[in-house]
Amino acid sequence: MSIVGARPEFVQVAVLARAMRRTHEEILIHTGQHYDSRMSERFFAELDIPEPDVNLGVGSLPAPEQTARMLEGIAAELRRFGPDLVVVRGDTNSTLAGSLAAKQLLLPLAHVEAGMRSYDRTMPEEINRIVTGSIADLHFATDESARDRLAAEGIRDGVHVCGDVMYDVFLRTRSEGATARRAGGAYDLLTLHRAENTDDRVRLRAIVAAFEGAPRPVVFPVHPRTLARLAEFGIGLPAALETTEPLTYREMVALECGAFRIFTDSGGVQREAYFAAVPCVTLRDTTEWTNTVAAGWNRLTGASTEAIRAALHEPAAPPPDHPPLFGDGRAAERIVAILDSPQTAELAARARAVRLSRGIK
Repeated sequence: MSIVGARPEFVQVAVLARAMRRTHEEILIHTGQHYDSRMSERFFAELDIPEPDVNLGVGSLPAPEQTARMLEGIAAELRRFGPDLVVVRGDTNSTLAGSLAAKQLLLPLAHVEAGMRSYDRTMPEEINRIVTGSIADLHFATDESARDRLAAEGIRDGVHVCGDVMYDVFLRTRSEGATARRAGGAYDLLTLHRAENTDDRVRLRAIVAAFEGAPRPVVFPVHPRTLARLAEFGIGLPAALETTEPLTYREMVALECGAFRIFTDSGGVQREAYFAAVPCVTLRDTTEWTNTVAAGWNRLTGASTEAIRAALHEPAAPPPDHPPLFGDGRAAERIVAILDSPQTAELAARARAVRLSRGIK
């Protein structure tokens, strides 16, 4: 059973489900964490993702209530379907709820994108990552640095460096010749959605102010949360910001590949900027994708108006090297090979025997 609920998870499913279903039966559970059609259904249709077997329809709630409802709903589906193994991805509330439900029912748990750490426990995602990492049986890491972080926490068994499934999807989408909505001229790209930025009036105002007098147009697909907060706080947008509704994945890839520079607070977009070899400015104080910072392709500015503005006005000077931090585009194949292995079959059989001995279906 695969648990998904947010944009990065939808993107990963696009290649991982196709690979898994060659040799396994997959039950796909959509928690409904991203419930807006522009953030959910369009991704499924565009990326040819299998229709979810169940949509819990949890929607937008404060994190504790949202996680609790997901946990209850996922547990019910686990009891109903009785899978041999549960797969979660990344660091969302859907990830946390799926992980807890699986282990409370003594089911083997696989974590895709394991071992990422920002070392900032004020980030809800960091807590989700740490908890999931501490209870998973199989850890599919994007790179060796993720393996090292898990080892530093005493997690060495079941760790496999496979590359990044999102890179698999990115390469496929780029090769299909995705066309950007915006044509002609240099532009920057901005995405902004994290609660730490959008729900904080001072931070949101400071970020927006940095784009006053921008040297290039800035394409700004506006997340529903951000749009609501801008209106609530009475924050107007500078003329340089060209707003659009949330875009499809293919449109985003095209815009990313054509951008002069990318400004974002998204973990997924940070990686996509690196995939596209476009300099990235991360509007956060910390990041889990420290490898992109170390490589010189990403910098952290937080919500500092001055730091963001300085980056905006810098000439383009990409680093001379672009090492393959996220694999070779075959992560899904490596993950499925591990799921197909006798060791994973034995893991599932042992768990099944324990559940039967304890009367758990």
